[in-house]
Amino acid sequence: MTSAISPSVERRPRARRESVENRLTPSLDPLRLALLALTVMTVSRVHQHFDFIAQLRPAMLLVAVTGFYAVANPKLLVRGSLFRTWPAKVVVALASVACLSTLFGLSVGRSGSYVIENYSKVIVYAFLLIAAIRCTRDLATFVWGYVIGCGGLAWLSLFVFGLSQSEGDSVYRLNDLYTFDANDVGCVMMIGLALTLLAFQTSRGRARWFAGLVMVGIGATIAKTGSRGAFVGVVVVGIYLLFLLKHISPVKRIAFVAVVAIALILSAPPGYWEQMKTLAKPTQDYNWSDQEGRVEIAKRGMGYMFKRPFFGVGIYNFQLAEGTISDKARYHVPGTPILWSAPHNSYIQVGAELGIPGLTLWLTLIFGGIYAMHRLRSRLPRHWARGDPEERFLYLTAMYLPVALVGFAVTAFFVSFAFLDPIYIVAALMTGLYVSVDAKLRTQLQGAVAAAPPPPHSGRRQTRSLRLSPFRSR
Repeated sequence: MTSAISPSVERRPRARRESVENRLTPSLDPLRLALLALTVMTVSRVHQHFDFIAQLRPAMLLVAVTGFYAVANPKLLVRGSLFRTWPAKVVVALASVACLSTLFGLSVGRSGSYVIENYSKVIVYAFLLIAAIRCTRDLATFVWGYVIGCGGLAWLSLFVFGLSQSEGDSVYRLNDLYTFDANDVGCVMMIGLALTLLAFQTSRGRARWFAGLVMVGIGATIAKTGSRGAFVGVVVVGIYLLFLLKHISPVKRIAFVAVVAIALILSAPPGYWEQMKTLAKPTQDYNWSDQEGRVEIAKRGMGYMFKRPFFGVGIYNFQLAEGTISDKARYHVPGTPILWSAPHNSYIQVGAELGIPGLTLWLTLIFGGIYAMHRLRSRLPRHWARGDPEERFLYLTAMYLPVALVGFAVTAFFVSFAFLDPIYIVAALMTGLYVSVDAKLRTQLQGAVAAAPPPPHSGRRQTRSLRLSPFRSR
């Protein structure tokens, strides 16, 4: 799962402050520009706000353009196998299990339609990102794509979408969203918060001001969602930043948390804090005991997984299972309505729909990613933390991707996001980080070998022994 990187590259003196400190500019050739636009739209859904753009089916158009351009210009893609890294392998395995689940699930047609019309687009997009990240500039381009997408989503949430109070709900929250609901927005933003902090720390000038503005927008948007899951995510990520991100100065950590917290507090809609107080009394909430509450849905979902441990009920068949094979369906009184409930929990969703193998792979992608990124960062040359812009970006990316995964891991408990884009984007960024670190180390080693005087009896074998690669395991 993890990769061995030796810190034996010759330590260099601390990089000087140069006038070109922002030289880590985005890669904006046609291929990556199209993928950047696709990332922004995937995260923000801003194209749906403009009818003339939505009618063009821009996401489908960009995927087609990107695919055609990639086939016509293979030199613009990662050289070698796309499956060198473990995140890419896990995504392939997860997609394979999802496809197999269609054959053994409750409804081949329902699952097959979902795979063809929805899930396949997520997987294709993820692998386009994986193939397009060749170096640090490419990686930075798509990190910024997610950040810009969060900026667009924050703008829509704060200035376009309205607030309303649902029946039986004490808080005013976002409504009439184009694709996501309020809880979904919170999940998307938790990944965005980590990537925005990364962008803020590795940029200067206007780019840094923009990242800071997006950070404030994320805090305000999370308040507008009225989501308890997003609030828990903010608390957990805040604790993580304050106590576990020890390579960032305490002043910066406190400042980051304070900015988001102040934006959240100032933007909290009526009834927000009353809603958050219910977290302290879970047994008094309808989700604890109601047949359609999250606890009972989770119990039924676990039952589907254990009854069908290998392939589950099939991808996108959870609601069908609720209306046909569940205990509530078995004892349903004819002539009365029965609710085909959504899982409202990504872990329950993937376990019930893909079985134990699918759940294992999905957990590996999240918690294996947290561990692997920590391990990767610990094996990077330590002077990269204060090195040139590229070195700093790689070092800090290895620190902030675990933050993104922690935020997703928490908020995924409250939404059905197992087969949507955010976690696959993070998987692509993890793969891109491995590729970028490998490229940087090779460049440094080649420079060191070229600058050093040849030792006696030097030969090809000694040159090979200097190679370092994040793809080589112990």
